[in-house]
Amino acid sequence: MSRQQALNNLQQKTLADMNRYMLNLQQTLDRYKDLPRLLSSHSELINTLLYDPSSDAQMRASLYLEQVNDVIGASDTYLMNAKGITVSASNWSNDASFVGRDFSFRPYFQDAIQGRAGRYFALGTTSKKRGYFFSYPVEHRGRIVGVVIVKIDLNEIETDWNDASTDLIVSDDDGVIFISTRKDWKFHTLTPLSKRDVQRIYQSLRYGEYPLTSLDIINRKQRDDGSQLITLVDSGDIRNSALDGIKTGEYLLQSTTVSGAGFTVSILANMKPVQRQVLNAVILAAFIYLAVVLLVMVVIARRRIVKERARFKQRELQSLEKNESRIRDIIDNTQAGLITLDSEGRVDSFNRTAEKLFGYNEEHVKHQFFSLFLSQEDRSVCWQHITQTSVAEAPELMIEASGKRQSGTYFPIEITIGKMQRGDVLRFIVTVHDITERKEYELALQNSQTELESRVRERTSDLTYANAKLREEMDLHTDTQNELIQTAKLAVLGQMSAGINHELNQPLTAIRAYADNARQFLKLDRLEPVETNLSEISQLTERMAKIIHPLKEFARKTSGHAEVVCMKSVKDGAMSIMYGRLNREKVVISWPAGLESCFVLGDIVRIEQVMVNLIGNAIQAMELLEDKSIDITLAQHDSMQVLQIRDYGPGIPEDELIRVFEPFYTTKKAGQGLGLGLSISYRIIESLGGGLSVSNHPQGGAVFRLSLPKDPHRGIDQQLTSI
Repeated sequence: MSRQQALNNLQQKTLADMNRYMLNLQQTLDRYKDLPRLLSSHSELINTLLYDPSSDAQMRASLYLEQVNDVIGASDTYLMNAKGITVSASNWSNDASFVGRDFSFRPYFQDAIQGRAGRYFALGTTSKKRGYFFSYPVEHRGRIVGVVIVKIDLNEIETDWNDASTDLIVSDDDGVIFISTRKDWKFHTLTPLSKRDVQRIYQSLRYGEYPLTSLDIINRKQRDDGSQLITLVDSGDIRNSALDGIKTGEYLLQSTTVSGAGFTVSILANMKPVQRQVLNAVILAAFIYLAVVLLVMVVIARRRIVKERARFKQRELQSLEKNESRIRDIIDNTQAGLITLDSEGRVDSFNRTAEKLFGYNEEHVKHQFFSLFLSQEDRSVCWQHITQTSVAEAPELMIEASGKRQSGTYFPIEITIGKMQRGDVLRFIVTVHDITERKEYELALQNSQTELESRVRERTSDLTYANAKLREEMDLHTDTQNELIQTAKLAVLGQMSAGINHELNQPLTAIRAYADNARQFLKLDRLEPVETNLSEISQLTERMAKIIHPLKEFARKTSGHAEVVCMKSVKDGAMSIMYGRLNREKVVISWPAGLESCFVLGDIVRIEQVMVNLIGNAIQAMELLEDKSIDITLAQHDSMQVLQIRDYGPGIPEDELIRVFEPFYTTKKAGQGLGLGLSISYRIIESLGGGLSVSNHPQGGAVFRLSLPKDPHRGIDQQLTSI
């Protein structure tokens, strides 16, 4: 239905457009059709044909025709004699002038020479331009002596049409299109011509050498009203046998023959508007269908929602009633008195607890001012808060006041007055707590506090005396600890005494021998050997001094002050103390490089004591080994310098690692120590701000980790490892 309606509307519109165009075309042609008749009676043209066929007469006629042609706006106007030869023409000055040319073969000349007005469409044989020709015979005394022709240009008629949705064509009696709004349709036919007709048209030179092929109409459907629906190949190149690349268009074709003009006007309307209207109708129908379906669904859903809402309201009402009952029970059974006031401070409600507190019944106090329940001195504060809150925003009021019972007695209470805003209505809720017990507790607490302060003063005096005694004990403990450290050092010296005795016996024996020799040489008066022996004795005494000097250094007491210590000095001191034992036990120690640039904060004597203790423990741990070696490495970790001392002994049992630094803990044989060395070393390093820890190496042996704080003004830039 939509397609049929759209087709009818399109047909009516295109029919009106075609009639309008045909009327415009007819009017255009009618403006020129009588001009040849008017010119045929002009004396200048007749004289040129009859009396003065000279070139001067022909030139005057040509100038006249040129003037006339400019005035009427025709393409060309020219005069032919009875033989069909052009004698004068408006284009006489052009290179393609008609003057002297024979157009006797043209039908418009043949009609006029026989005494009839002629009209004809053709391509100019000279100009190769399309033109519509009007001709009329020139008569003199009943005899036809020539023909006047007016040629008009049809391009303006084509360019006047500007409707992009329709195309217009004008075809001659043979169906050849000579006017078209589509350039590629010109000089084609709507239906194929027979070979005889094509040959006839070629011989007439009407359309030059155009092939006069028909338009590519691949489908044609005749309608009842005389119009046709055609499918026309618009454009495109055939790329294969499947006709890929071809573009087609569907058109509504209507034609009308112009009587007396010898041509037919046709209009082709593109069917795209019809197709769009059909598509819109389908979309509209689908939209209406969906709208109806949605409307039905909405109605069904609406009815279901109404039912659900009714059930929900019923449940809400029941729930509200239960909540109100529960809230009322809570209010009545709460431990606080709850009183609600209107905007003027009058009582609206009074719960049971409030009734018990004040001794009033709710019915008796309704619409009474809240000040009824307060002592005279507290009423002004509450009344001022209520009046200010009713005017502007105010914080919640919480005060302690004196409540007044119905019996006239007073008791301490804590009241809180808050605001309740329900729309434009202002209400107040007052919470009342009986604080009689709290006041009694506060009084008892105050008495206890007074008594406590007295006791605190007494206890403070005792603590001051105890603190003084504790300081004395701490000072004594510090002295004892220092003596213990010194004792531990002397114990180490005692363990080293056997080795030192051996070291000193050898040079003493040598000194005795050199002295005896010198005495004998003196008796013999040989002074040179005496000087040699005395020199050897001097060197041996220097060696003994070197053996004894480290022991004196090790035995000296510490200064107790932290100072910058070079780890190279610690190494030299420890090695000077331990070198005799190291040689005797054949122990090799691997020290790290760069110790001369490693500085820590501490006490050099105590650090040497710790290092001697750790090296001595490592030697004892390897006493059963033939190859004994100790690896010492240096690393930097944050603000600490870390020395790691590793031996290759059996290590320490895992379950006893946490006990290593406990006093009197030892794994040595009886007589080799009391187990205080590591405990004292731990406390020494801890007092220097460092740390001492122990672990077992994965490949065997124990590893002691000694950490000491770096000197903030010196240090190393990268981690150092042993060589």
